[in-house]
Amino acid sequence: MKKGERVQVRFTNKLDEPTSVHWHGIRIDNAMDGVSGLTQDPVQPGGSFVYDFVAPDAGTFWYHAHNKSWNQVARGLYGPLIIDETEPSFERSNDITFVFDDWRLAGEGVLDVASLGSMMEWAHGGRLGNWLTVNGQSRPVSDLVRGQTYRLRLINAANARIFEIDPNRFGATLLGFDGQSFTEPGRLDYAPLMLGPAQRVVLMVVAEKDFTIEEVSGDTPYPMAGFSVLDAESSRLARPAIKLQPNVLPAPDFSKARRIRLEMTGGAMGGMTDITYKGKRLKGDDIRTTRQAWAFNGVANLAEDPFFEARQGETILIETVNRTAWVHAMHVHGHHFQILNRSGSGVDEGKPFRDTFLIGPDQTTEIAFVADNPGKWLFHCHMLEHAAAGMNTWFEVV
Repeated sequence: MKKGERVQVRFTNKLDEPTSVHWHGIRIDNAMDGVSGLTQDPVQPGGSFVYDFVAPDAGTFWYHAHNKSWNQVARGLYGPLIIDETEPSFERSNDITFVFDDWRLAGEGVLDVASLGSMMEWAHGGRLGNWLTVNGQSRPVSDLVRGQTYRLRLINAANARIFEIDPNRFGATLLGFDGQSFTEPGRLDYAPLMLGPAQRVVLMVVAEKDFTIEEVSGDTPYPMAGFSVLDAESSRLARPAIKLQPNVLPAPDFSKARRIRLEMTGGAMGGMTDITYKGKRLKGDDIRTTRQAWAFNGVANLAEDPFFEARQGETILIETVNRTAWVHAMHVHGHHFQILNRSGSGVDEGKPFRDTFLIGPDQTTEIAFVADNPGKWLFHCHMLEHAAAGMNTWFEVV
């Protein structure tokens, strides 16, 4: 699509269970956000729903199922949604999208569905796969033309895996995060770059020699996507200047910001935690039977009352405190935010707006945004097993 265009999608559910579609990262009309049980009823088997919205921002976005996401996204219900600038900065052939995922296989070519819903994974780090793919392929290789400049859009569609990459290993510069562009290309001044579930990063590379995007979290870098640089007649053409076109988002007014605190508790190795679910305090065997192992401010999953209510145009500052033993990927629906402070780290502070942030064990992270989009919006961990097991809340903009 192009920025400002109207998007109309007729979605028909041919599954044997309900589902819906969430348009991740797009500052969308609330009724079109696709969150089953909050913004719409799930689409029943055989039913249809028309998603109709205007794409306000150019950038790298994606869409995915938002009912039993831990199950449906793990099986592949997602895809990229690219919103071009009104005057595209790159030729279509030089603008490449890569969707990263990991799959749990029970044998060669056999998806492990028996382990879906494992309470062990819900209470630990989430579901990790044993087979990595890029655009559904294992270690694909793309041909590039020597001397030309390319935009690489990377999307993490995994349930829980954090992909660690180092753009400096192949000479790439950063153009933006999570659908929002920098004003100028920049070098990564730390390593590695942590690409959490649902996060996106956009890179720029000049094709001079063959290179590989590697996952570097292990002792030995793992090649995920290769690039073969070929000579062509156009190699001698001058490289055009790249003009970035950042979207215009409302800037937080810190002089009038309202501070709200969110404390994350629960999970394995989290100690004894008070959890209230559907108005009842869990005790004894309740965590196993309800499958609710995590809590925000002591509450698991969607409570009847919102986490907070904001006036349209109000600046909200959320202080998130991670009291768990695990990393989480926190996603705000309907809005983009700025990261103000991360305890123990300056990564991403002052960078362009994002819609998902990583927070480590015992870390505190402050974000701020203008609550300018009316409606009921989800705020949750995008480790999809964590969300299912309690890490969901919602706020309302009135």
